[in-house]
Amino acid sequence: MKTHQAAQLDALGDGTRRAIFELLTREEHAVGELAAQFPISRPAVSQHLRVLVDAGLLTVRRDGARRLYAADPAGIALLKASVERFWRDALVAFKDVAEHPPAEQAPAEQPPEEKR
Repeated sequence: MKTHQAAQLDALGDGTRRAIFELLTREEHAVGELAAQFPISRPAVSQHLRVLVDAGLLTVRRDGARRLYAADPAGIALLKASVERFWRDALVAFKDVAEHPPAEQAPAEQPPEEKR
């Protein structure tokens, strides 16, 4: 089973989906408004929105017959924490290697130099 963080990263791995998400971090939009801004069909936009909602990156709010989508601050906070954890772990590992390098290996034997 995929972790929540993996689902979020996978959801943002598609360029169109990432562009939709970036628009929705600024203000909420309905599907039709988003579809007008992309060279894809309205059903395709709806599919991208579904993936982002399922990944916990968007919220959906009903306004009459329309559904308005917006970035979910809680989902963004989880994604941010996941990325920060990744970098923290990577930097700790780098620091450990820098402070305690593996034992040096003997230099490789050099081929004899050619005489001219």
